[in-house]
Amino acid sequence: MAIQKLNGKDFAQMVLMGANHLSNQSQMIDSLNVFPVPDGDTGTNMNLTMTSGAKEVEKVTEDHVGEVAASFAKGLLMGARGNSGVILSQIFRGFSKSVESKESLTVSDLGEALEAGVETAYKAVMKPVEGTILTVAKDAAKQGTITAKNTDDVIEFIEEVLKEAKASLDRTPDLLPVLKEVGVVDSGGQGLVTVYEGFLASLKGEELPQTSAAAPSIDEMVSAEHHKMHQDFMNTEDIEFGYCTEFMVKFEEDKLKDHPFDEEEYRNTLSEHGDSLLVVSDDDVVKVHIHTEYPGETMTIGQKYGSLINIKIENMREQHTSIVGEKPKKEEKPAKKIPLGIVTVAMGEGIKEMFESLGATVVIEGGQTMNPSTQDIVEAVEQANAENVLILPNNKNIVMAAEQACELVDFPTKVVPTKTVPQGMSAMLMFNPEGDLEANQAEMTEATNHVKTGQVTYAVRDTSIDGKTIKEGNFMGIQDGDIEAVNPDKMETVKELLKNMIDDEEDEIVTILQGEEATDEEVEAIESFIEEEYDEIEVEIHKGNQPIYSFIFSVE
Repeated sequence: MAIQKLNGKDFAQMVLMGANHLSNQSQMIDSLNVFPVPDGDTGTNMNLTMTSGAKEVEKVTEDHVGEVAASFAKGLLMGARGNSGVILSQIFRGFSKSVESKESLTVSDLGEALEAGVETAYKAVMKPVEGTILTVAKDAAKQGTITAKNTDDVIEFIEEVLKEAKASLDRTPDLLPVLKEVGVVDSGGQGLVTVYEGFLASLKGEELPQTSAAAPSIDEMVSAEHHKMHQDFMNTEDIEFGYCTEFMVKFEEDKLKDHPFDEEEYRNTLSEHGDSLLVVSDDDVVKVHIHTEYPGETMTIGQKYGSLINIKIENMREQHTSIVGEKPKKEEKPAKKIPLGIVTVAMGEGIKEMFESLGATVVIEGGQTMNPSTQDIVEAVEQANAENVLILPNNKNIVMAAEQACELVDFPTKVVPTKTVPQGMSAMLMFNPEGDLEANQAEMTEATNHVKTGQVTYAVRDTSIDGKTIKEGNFMGIQDGDIEAVNPDKMETVKELLKNMIDDEEDEIVTILQGEEATDEEVEAIESFIEEEYDEIEVEIHKGNQPIYSFIFSVE
């Protein structure tokens, strides 16, 4: 049956179906991460972004497309996480502006709205890269403009838009060589195709295939009341296990051959590492919720059975103070606003404390696998209680959300585009509380150019990239986004990475941030290696307690 006009209720259902389909496919999209590191989160970020948009749509009672689209765009904007989520929000921000006055949409209106969305998204990205979600959106919108001239059927229009979006997605490896090398399509583009698939299925009244993600979610198993119940009657210092840790393990056949999965045995093993334990499994995944002091240890146990996905770690000591109203003295804010505040992002209690000691006003807990949303950043900026605010994202996937947050506050706020924790540390050392916003932004940004960042983690799958063959479980040394060292032995990986990073004639100091899974013995061995190889280099060691990365190195 042809549909010549799209009303508000139909568009709302399209959004909800798109969000549901994206949720069910988020794990698959996460797996398209180019680097085989345990932090692929494009699907997770887009899912959380889309879910935020869908929640706003559910609140709309009027049958008016413009109002539905405006609510959708608002939800996407505030819930946007990661670069992919921000770009998705910008696509539909432009879309909503185009249709804001319309009660219903024709195919011509839809074509113009998709083009407006692409234009807005491209403007939001400082250096647009082809072969990404932007290209898929652009090609699909162009096809929509062509189709609108030949049909007045909304279903046929969306069919052609989706067809071209899929074709464009298939072409992304030809535009981005790294995608072809690794053998994947662009993950953000796949996310947009998934949304469009949901749109079409809604219009046609069809069901979309479900995945294991449709099993009961951890959010359904554990609510905020669960934590409140445990926290209302205790003091913060009494919390024995400080991290609420949630993750899923996607089973892999080769690992199950060596370690057959038994849910009861797995539960008993995890129970030795914390409390408030919940374990739910099906044929494809096992979901875990646990309160523990060392999240990395619990995830390492799970890796015997497969790969980690949907990781979420929250500091319950921080949560407790906000729930029961305790305010440590160091967090009390004066009634009078400070002239210039700093909001920064950090993952790991040690790194958080380090930024606070360097002068950060508010530290958002987040980073790899835990990108804060635009709204999270806005709330932190407001919490800073400052007349002017600088934001240090410390992660390349948070920069766009930070820039978007600047547009949503009503006082001067700027971003120092730090892409790593060492860049953030270097920038903080240049912070002048007496200086103005613009001068500090310029000087702190300049400081990021004089530090090199190294990270050591492990591979979650076999792949080949940058001419290097990587096997699952290999350790990888990454310098400023490039994989420089691959080895089954962690310490050999560290040594090769440091040899690539350190210039004995120019560099003066190496800072080691020890991850939660790294041992003191490993740190001592690294320190000895640096002292033996580079007798003029000074070494600083800090317990960052960051997950995923055993070590983060800063070389200056």
